[in-house]
Amino acid sequence: MKQFILSACIAALVATPAFASLQVGAKAPDFAAPASMGGKQFKFALADALKKGPVVLYFYPAAFTPGCTIEAHNFADAMDDFQKLGATVIGVSHDSIATLDKFSLTECRSKFPVAADTDAKIMRNYDAVQDSRAEYAQRVSYVISPEGKILYTYTAGDPTHHVEYTMAAVRKFVAEQTNKSADVYLTAHTKPSCRKA
Repeated sequence: MKQFILSACIAALVATPAFASLQVGAKAPDFAAPASMGGKQFKFALADALKKGPVVLYFYPAAFTPGCTIEAHNFADAMDDFQKLGATVIGVSHDSIATLDKFSLTECRSKFPVAADTDAKIMRNYDAVQDSRAEYAQRVSYVISPEGKILYTYTAGDPTHHVEYTMAAVRKFVAEQTNKSADVYLTAHTKPSCRKA
């Protein structure tokens, strides 16, 4: 019985995702990097993307590996919904820009860009480097507010829930902003009562 309980505890720990080091509320490190979308190269700048709305920044170990391909497909399938929410998605890995030209065209289905972090500087700034292999990223996803603050973090080797959870975080942020705007409008347009005593 003790062995069963111990095994169950170990299984639970393995199944529970670790947490990224950058916590909610922290300032997101700014960066610019060579990127590719649909096989076309450009310079991605986080500051420019944040001017348009929240940014989903996800790190993945390597292009064309099974888990990273699944994750890229999942993000590609969800891009219409992310765009409706005003969110930008950018994937980051250590891969060369030449490799990402192909990956962005095939696995990302020309739906969103991927950036080359060949010196792992962006990964290090976001605490997304694998402990055992410094040139590879952990599978970490962040949602960043237009003000440059971390809204949400999720770390898990399994690619299954990264899109689902980041989408939920973006929806929550957009709903909160909509409610704030409505409150400001009502406050500004509600006249105080002028009844006489």
